[in-house]
Amino acid sequence: LGDCPICCVPLSLGTNKFVTYFCCSKLVCNGCTTANMMRQFDERTAFECPFCRQLYAESKEESDGRRKKRCEANDPFALREEGRRHFVDGDYKRAFEYLAKAAELGDVEAHSYLSLLYRGRLGVEKDEGKELYHLEEAAIGGDPSTRHALGCNEGENGRLDRAVKHWIIAAKLGDDESIERLKEGFKFGYVRKEDFASALRGHQAAVNATKSPQREFAEKFMATS
Repeated sequence: LGDCPICCVPLSLGTNKFVTYFCCSKLVCNGCTTANMMRQFDERTAFECPFCRQLYAESKEESDGRRKKRCEANDPFALREEGRRHFVDGDYKRAFEYLAKAAELGDVEAHSYLSLLYRGRLGVEKDEGKELYHLEEAAIGGDPSTRHALGCNEGENGRLDRAVKHWIIAAKLGDDESIERLKEGFKFGYVRKEDFASALRGHQAAVNATKSPQREFAEKFMATS
């Protein structure tokens, strides 16, 4: 996910920890979003994006228009999000069109969705080679959940040693599911104690790196509002 473009602290992996702004294709952490909102309340100013300062869209039509404009400008983030929307709606052929273009322009997460399309034969012919290619591209690009999935793929094919290596990498990027897989592997004896301990330390370090007083305040504020 990278860092929040405002506070420059790494973003948390949970999708409820940040806000997506389509006006500028930025992911802004809840801490910066809450601070911006409170400033606007205090100053009694119109609500605007905390990064690019564009006013919030007043209608769904306006919001859709902005997103479409970003897609027409070949913004890989916008293309991927448009593809994701079609994916969720079950329009897999349209999803493929947008996701393939986003991946071509370098969007890592688009590769992850493309692997799902090829795996499930959704809008495309089932192709294990292309599924693996897109999984690897997303994993190399730093996507923890895809790295986890790549480990599961190796495990399903009986290559537990390679699966463990993928899960260790994903865990050190903050992936919770990989930690659970490694915990299970340690329990059944195919994950070494030192590797599990190293993964736990790396996972905790990755989680700690995403914390800040501003985000902690935002979490408390959102829980009580």
